Amino acid sequence: MRKKVLVIGFVGFLVLVLSGMALGKVAISGLFMKQAGYQESDIRAMTEEFLKQNPDIEVNLSFVAYEELHDKIVVAAASGAGTYDVILLDCIWPAEFAEAGWLLDVTDRLTPEDRADIFPEVLSSVTYKGRLYGMPWLNDWQYFFYNKKMLADIGGKEPQYWPEVMEYAEKMKAQGIVEYPIIDAWGQGEAVVIQWLQYVFAMDGKLFDEAGNPIMNQGKPLEALKFMVDNMNKGLFNPACIESFYEEVRRVFSAGQAAFGLNWTYMYNLANDPAESQIAGNAVLAVIPGFPDGRRSATCNGGMGLSILNTSKYPDEAWKYVTYLSSREVQKKYSQNALPIWKSLYDDPELVAQQPEVVKVAKEQIRYVFDRPQVSWYSQFSLLLSEELQAALTGAKTPEKAMEDAVSRTKEVMAKY
Repeated sequence: MRKKVLVIGFVGFLVLVLSGMALGKVAISGLFMKQAGYQESDIRAMTEEFLKQNPDIEVNLSFVAYEELHDKIVVAAASGAGTYDVILLDCIWPAEFAEAGWLLDVTDRLTPEDRADIFPEVLSSVTYKGRLYGMPWLNDWQYFFYNKKMLADIGGKEPQYWPEVMEYAEKMKAQGIVEYPIIDAWGQGEAVVIQWLQYVFAMDGKLFDEAGNPIMNQGKPLEALKFMVDNMNKGLFNPACIESFYEEVRRVFSAGQAAFGLNWTYMYNLANDPAESQIAGNAVLAVIPGFPDGRRSATCNGGMGLSILNTSKYPDEAWKYVTYLSSREVQKKYSQNALPIWKSLYDDPELVAQQPEVVKVAKEQIRYVFDRPQVSWYSQFSLLLSEELQAALTGAKTPEKAMEDAVSRTKEVMAKY
């Protein structure tokens, strides 16, 4: 009798365990970055809202600096351990990760209606060889920022081209308005590559010829590097540029120690926030200047998407989370630090009322967005470029020598692929 009671008790225990498992939550994990665009607090708030609507799903969040994000993903994906389900994907990585077979192809999951409402320049951030490997999410490109009081002090107007910026900078320096008028993010890494490329493309330059051979050691790419070096030597660019990333640019500009700077959308509201800035009310966001003999403007696509690693055990739940974070409702609500991916929202009266200046300039600036080379070896290319650009900017090499070495090293990388 006692044995029967024990058996029944054990069976009952099993039923309870199995029932609990069936009623348990599906746990997925997401890897995001700490800075720029949506803040960590924004992402946590979005996720909490998603969890309230989806009580059967649990989401574990991890945050790392942008500089760590790529390698974290590579290690997790290569291990096949399923460490992350959803990852934040920079627009320069789809080629590398898709070629490696790490990303879920979601082309057929995006409806034609939604696809039509997303800017093509934004959709390209998750596209490789015509296939979609994620959902666009962090929609961003850079803008030109200026201190309108400093500009008014010299009787200047909003500059259209870089030679005007340099002329204004020389006047400000000569009149003692600001010691170093321009701050830019030339810290060694992807930042200096992006900033150099913006000058290259504004000059209407190309990195490769028609046959795909690297040509950074001639024409506009070399001219762009000389432009950076020469104007830093004149004291127009802050010497701190070579150690600065985007947060340093924001801090210098917001402290009133620069009249001009380049940065992502998020700097606008922070630079005009009295709690964060000493120049609140004087920070203006504008279209990035171009060159008279080149293009009116050029701005780097800084879009990032939400992708699903193919090791995810719960791709449907992961996709539900991804599409919630990138939904029109959520993107509209959290538009303070990143504008939406959806075309239709740019005419939404409520959104325009929230960000009138940013929306107006964004509609113009998106016309000049460019993508960085979409090649599977971009990470190696970017690394060698950042090293050679820094060598020129620090005076360790002449611009000519730096670009010659960049071409030589690029050919070595290409030969491996």
